[in-house]
Amino acid sequence: MNSLEQAEDLKAFERRLTEYIHCLQPATGRWRMLLIVVSVCTATGAWNWLIDPETQKVSFFTSLWNHPFFTISCITLIGLFFAGIHKRVVAPSIIAARCRTVLAEYNMSCDDVSIFIRKL
Repeated sequence: MNSLEQAEDLKAFERRLTEYIHCLQPATGRWRMLLIVVSVCTATGAWNWLIDPETQKVSFFTSLWNHPFFTISCITLIGLFFAGIHKRVVAPSIIAARCRTVLAEYNMSCDDVSIFIRKL
């Protein structure tokens, strides 16, 4: 394989990687927004749960029953983490990091939008 074919293959791989990372960006943005909204709801519910004077006087499960907003948002947040939201939020950077690892063997690297950088 001559250097012209190798350069064309490298350009094709770079275009495909860039396309794939750009396709992930809208879904990643939606997952990030969902995580932010649920986290803020959980934090707000936790604040209201903790400042309630009745929380210290009743049992744990009764206090959770008295604060359904916190309970539901906390269960939702835990469910999202079990569903793998933490991986979906950072998927493009995981892919870029793995590509950097492979490209390091060839004295190359890439940035977060997968543009290749030749190391000298």
